[in-house]
Amino acid sequence: MIVVPDWLDRLAAQAALISVPPALRPPAGRGREAAVLMLFGEGPLGPDVLLIQRSSRGRRHAGQPAFPGGGVDPGDGGPVGAALREAAEETGLDPGGVTVLCALPELYLSHSDNRVTPVVGWWHDPCAVHAASPDEVDSVERVPVSELVDPVNRFTLRLPRGFAGPAFRVRGMLVWGFTAMLLDQVLSEGGLDRPWDPGRVEEMPPDVLDLTARG
Repeated sequence: MIVVPDWLDRLAAQAALISVPPALRPPAGRGREAAVLMLFGEGPLGPDVLLIQRSSRGRRHAGQPAFPGGGVDPGDGGPVGAALREAAEETGLDPGGVTVLCALPELYLSHSDNRVTPVVGWWHDPCAVHAASPDEVDSVERVPVSELVDPVNRFTLRLPRGFAGPAFRVRGMLVWGFTAMLLDQVLSEGGLDRPWDPGRVEEMPPDVLDLTARG
């Protein structure tokens, strides 16, 4: 019998009720269908989540921490199949060890014209993972939730054009943008977050800006 943590059960039960900000609501008839896998497991330091660091040589999202994922292909059967396939290709994950709990509401990313479905899974039988696709992924990390919710590791990141949003600094990674927004929301909905100071604002580091300018 697979036992899922209570907080993930609660998240799955209310997934359909999670609101999508107007700026992220998919426009009718636009956007490529895509999916990401938000995979939670139980590690040595408690609950953790699987993140990848995209290749700094990539043309899109170069060097950015992210959830495994990508476009939905015809043979995937939908976002769940795509999220599991992409995770296997990028990290060497065995999909047979994953219990899919729910799909969160679809989100639209205008800069890439993607309609992204976040798929939430429980890693009931963890396996070794690595950067299985070096052209796309530099590294793979199981990041403890305890580090993500530590107020020391949380702040608001501001970009030159004025956008500001939640960010995390964990395991040598600056997690920001879409990935940080999703983490922030899921940790809150799951009741795991701790009070932190959104008024602590940092500017986007120049080296990250240089990578972001590629695509």
